[in-house]
Amino acid sequence: MRLRRGRTATPAQGAREERGDLDRFERAQNWLDERLGTTSFARRALRTVFPDHWSFLLGEIALGCLVVLVVTGVFLTFFYTPDPRGVTYDGPYAPLKGEQVSAAYDSTMRLSFEVKAGLLMRQTHHWATLVLLAAIVVHLCGVFFTRAFRRPRELNWVIGVVLLLLAMAEGLTGYWLPDDLLSGVSIHIGYSVIFTIPVIGTRVAYLLFGGEFPAADMLPRFFVFHVLLLPALLLGLAGVHVAIVALQRHTQFRGPGRTEHNLVGKRFWPQHAFKSVSLLLLVAAACAGLAGLAQINPVWQSGPFKAARVTSPAQPDWYLGWVDGLLRLGGPWSFKVFGYTVSENFWPAILFPAIAFGVLTLWPWIERRFTGDRTAHHLLDRPRDAPAHTATGLAGLVLFLIPFLAGGNDILAVLLNVSVETVTRILRYALFIAPLLTWLVAFWVCRWLRATRVHPATPAAGVRLRRTPSGGYETIWPDPGTSGRHIS
Repeated sequence: MRLRRGRTATPAQGAREERGDLDRFERAQNWLDERLGTTSFARRALRTVFPDHWSFLLGEIALGCLVVLVVTGVFLTFFYTPDPRGVTYDGPYAPLKGEQVSAAYDSTMRLSFEVKAGLLMRQTHHWATLVLLAAIVVHLCGVFFTRAFRRPRELNWVIGVVLLLLAMAEGLTGYWLPDDLLSGVSIHIGYSVIFTIPVIGTRVAYLLFGGEFPAADMLPRFFVFHVLLLPALLLGLAGVHVAIVALQRHTQFRGPGRTEHNLVGKRFWPQHAFKSVSLLLLVAAACAGLAGLAQINPVWQSGPFKAARVTSPAQPDWYLGWVDGLLRLGGPWSFKVFGYTVSENFWPAILFPAIAFGVLTLWPWIERRFTGDRTAHHLLDRPRDAPAHTATGLAGLVLFLIPFLAGGNDILAVLLNVSVETVTRILRYALFIAPLLTWLVAFWVCRWLRATRVHPATPAAGVRLRRTPSGGYETIWPDPGTSGRHIS
């Protein structure tokens, strides 16, 4: 209600002004609706039903991390300089006073020590990346083990795998930007790996890195990839992914009143909308809390990158630890084919990831080939209902877990007081034996759970005492299928 100075509006005047405001809002709404059809779209969007289960929030955690990354990333671009040219460090960190560093490293140090909230933003950005990758991986595992990728959601599964790869590339290019010793060694490893691709490796390496390592154009190119190309692809595909979920209708777990033709849950407005906003704030608070309490990537400790310096023990971020581990497990298998050298780094760092992610991407069609199931599914399966599928998924996870452990073989050697060679040899054997044993055990456990209907994750219902006609008591044991439910 608008009031003029020195005058008090009567109730009638206030009512007329409120009606005028409503009329203007309705006219604006009608104007947009006539041209864009916004009213019908908004009505459908607000009435969209989402299943009420915690596992479906994993994707929203990833979206929340994307929001945090965009906000903190914009802040960081105001102060970061992607320039490899040398400057003399003259900041407040005394151990580096007067040392020649790159302008990129100098700007990173300035962000960490001189810009207000700069270190908090840097570490929040880094932690948000780690949480984003963790949320995507766990979300993909949930989709895989519940078989939510089946028809008609094969396309969204492929988009999800591509989003994982893009997020890994985005994290890696960001890891390379500070130009400290760890990132410089990581760039050198990445350059060497890409260089080993037969036939096209040299050309691809020169295109991505701008020349022979260390090239002057490396950091500017990584900066363009990190702040422009990869974020555009990542955000665009994330939007397509969410749009397809809305168009195809969400999956749901089996339960009372749930069928292949309905969806039981809560509407987007207001219940799910408030839940999503609360989750976004919680994710932002968690990333900021981690940044304030847990130090990560202290570039001042490793120092600027110098080609003659190497640091050990050194490991990449967790989502690329398995690649580093594969390089450590790989053997000296190098030979020539038609005059082209196939390097020993090609097998673990190029061929294995290509096969693994190729199988993962095409898995909906691979499984359909074996099962012959071509019908549409909107209800999710329990892992125990498909023993072979679940066993294959767990064996695949172990196939990544062993190289992940190998990425820290030097640390494991120190902790176990054995040689690095011994740890590496054991992990090489485990790389072939552990997935097979995992498959056999998981297959047997799933078949046993399916046959007995036992629910290990729920508390036991206990036993019941019943009075007998003679005045005594007898024990009534519950049926295994009723575990976790009260017996009346």
